[in-house]
Amino acid sequence: MIELKKIVSCALTLLAAMICVSLSLAQSKTPQATYAIRNARIVTVTNGVIEKGTVLVKNGKIEAVGATVAVPRDAKVIDGTSLSVYPGMIDSNTILGLTEIGQGAPGTVDTTELGDFNANMKALTAINPHSELIPVARMNGVTTTLTCPRGGLISGQCALVNLDGWTQHEMKLAAPVAMQINYPVAGFGGFRGFGAIFGAPNEQQRQQRDRQIEALKKKLDDAQAYLKAKEAAAADKSIPARTVDLGLEAMIPLLKGQIPAIVAANGEKEIKGAIELADKYKLKVIITGGDDALKVAKELKEKNIPVVLDGILSLPGSEDAPYDEPFARAGELHKAGVKIAFSTGDASNVRLLPYHAGTAAAFGLPKEEALKGVTINPAQIFGVDKLVGSIEVGKLANLVVTDGDILEHRTRVKHMFIAGRQVEMSNKHTRLYEKFKDRP
Repeated sequence: MIELKKIVSCALTLLAAMICVSLSLAQSKTPQATYAIRNARIVTVTNGVIEKGTVLVKNGKIEAVGATVAVPRDAKVIDGTSLSVYPGMIDSNTILGLTEIGQGAPGTVDTTELGDFNANMKALTAINPHSELIPVARMNGVTTTLTCPRGGLISGQCALVNLDGWTQHEMKLAAPVAMQINYPVAGFGGFRGFGAIFGAPNEQQRQQRDRQIEALKKKLDDAQAYLKAKEAAAADKSIPARTVDLGLEAMIPLLKGQIPAIVAANGEKEIKGAIELADKYKLKVIITGGDDALKVAKELKEKNIPVVLDGILSLPGSEDAPYDEPFARAGELHKAGVKIAFSTGDASNVRLLPYHAGTAAAFGLPKEEALKGVTINPAQIFGVDKLVGSIEVGKLANLVVTDGDILEHRTRVKHMFIAGRQVEMSNKHTRLYEKFKDRP
């Protein structure tokens, strides 16, 4: 009887998997509708603003943009009068899809593997396409996120995903696009709490940090040696092939410059350490966090290293710091010539991305640059600017139609397209609102 139950359970599991695959294939093969968004204000990001124009969407891509676009008879027309069209926003570092309830429900969290070195771990394989947090993230105009693993020194491979699809591979825009590295820090690393930094490192903690830095360098050295041995064996068949090491194998694209390292570093020492690693191992590096990036702005500009800021809506770093230090950081870095992008570094708060950029715009960053920080800049940083990041012919139709400025709190998203497919805007938040707004 027990064996029969096991067989039935396995059969049901297999049937469910087959249904999921069938639905996925059916969706991918279904012809996409043609849409025309007419009489709208079109913010292209890279080619200015068209005050009254049309965006034509066909076969998942932007077919035409302009003030005089011919609309096919079979197109579904959306009246854009008094509305604006923007490219979908990109959050440049999240754990969206890897966690559902961060506190108190460990079974819903899949962000971190055991050990310090997990280069072969792929965020894409762990993303839950049916997370309730994904439609919540979309509600404010975010269509694409970089999802990265966490923990250890080398956390694993990041994936850039569109926030629509039955499966991870339907969501995938590009993967892997970066390797997540956490630069070692002593103590609490300047933990921020109500304007004060506490937890200053002691000597033991500093020694621990130094050991971790050496371990990180040794892992990169080992990966270089592994790559050289593999190339030598490929060139000379008399040299025995080295045993495959999945962790070192996964680091080859990083060493070859095919993908960048996205290095979590906030303090000046950590950022300088990340730059030294980039120089020594010839790595492409992106700094994420970047609280003290302004102190290293000259080096960042010279080496063309972008910064992904994730602390815009946080408290100042110390008691004597000005209240607007985190708000003004983006504007100061822009003045210094450093390319910036914005991130929430989160899952449940990805919907707040436009307010990070909008706050930076209110405190010194030019408004056009703030918009670029959530559109074309991240697309360029992660090498997908030919696909997304602006409204241009030939790019994926990741579009957001709003009733106002996309970075303003009062603005509402009226329509959204991801890869040319119109996306349903309802989510857990809207359902709860509708349920309780008229409660007696």
